[in-house]
Amino acid sequence: MLKDLLKEKKVFKLVCGAGNEDAKEVEKLVALYSKAGCSFFDLSAKPEIVDAAKRGLERAGIEKDRYLCVSVGIQGDPHVSKAYINSEKCKKCGRCYTVCPCKAVTEKSTHYKINKIRCIGCGKCVEACPFSCIETISEFTDLKKVLPPLIEKGIDCIEFHTLGENEIEVDEKWEDINRSFDGILSICIDRAKLGNEKLISRLKRMLKTREDYSTIIQADGCPMSGDKDDFKTTLQAVATAEIVQNANLPVYIMLSGGTNSRTTELAQMCGIDFHGIAVGTFARKIVQKYVEREDFLTNENIFNQALEIAKNLVKKSMEFMY
Repeated sequence: MLKDLLKEKKVFKLVCGAGNEDAKEVEKLVALYSKAGCSFFDLSAKPEIVDAAKRGLERAGIEKDRYLCVSVGIQGDPHVSKAYINSEKCKKCGRCYTVCPCKAVTEKSTHYKINKIRCIGCGKCVEACPFSCIETISEFTDLKKVLPPLIEKGIDCIEFHTLGENEIEVDEKWEDINRSFDGILSICIDRAKLGNEKLISRLKRMLKTREDYSTIIQADGCPMSGDKDDFKTTLQAVATAEIVQNANLPVYIMLSGGTNSRTTELAQMCGIDFHGIAVGTFARKIVQKYVEREDFLTNENIFNQALEIAKNLVKKSMEFMY
């Protein structure tokens, strides 16, 4: 069971992307990383994406001890937002196209456009645009309608992204999630808009309704920033985890946000008692050139090349878990 893996501190979670609605890519990623030893998969909260992940597990032939999590969030959280390009303002300079890690920017005759299926809301295009013609937008999500069909499909966890200051929305959606699902829940939280005290205060309030060790705290350092493989990139993930650890909460701690192959090593060096690691941007980037091929799932040679890379990441991450 997932709880057993968390207790044993043996969890590697692949973040396919809360906003990643590309079913074919998700199927490929899950098939690949399941074979590589990944036990936990974070998915967009869409029934078709859960189905795609299950197809990936079937392709890998490893469905036992593999667990699926869907991500939902409050408005304004980048994980559940999409970029939008104002076509009238776009000068077609191409900077958004160059920096997008998901190839979600498509070229039109007079401007660029966002493919919402592939966009994960990382905001790199917003930062790169010199003409301020790109913004990220998140739509209101009615969890009472969204969650039931996902739960019916047999998910193992729901992750709640709370990167924002709207405490009323946090409490309302958290209540909806708890009413809908009696399994393990995950709270993804970072310090971008909350100081350390507010962060812990929010967590304590949310945990009042939860049994001890029925909740994962995903300590998000710098969300969707793990494109480099060094200690500096992953430093904030470890620092955020330390804040949660020092609060002595009855939870499982997951390292996230800017995670890479050095994360668990740094966490061990810093004395962080963590239960798992969630890797998204970096895990997807290192196999991207293989996964984007149409023949990825049928070309054994190509698949195996990617598999060796994925295995090395999982193995290196697991070596430094307690």
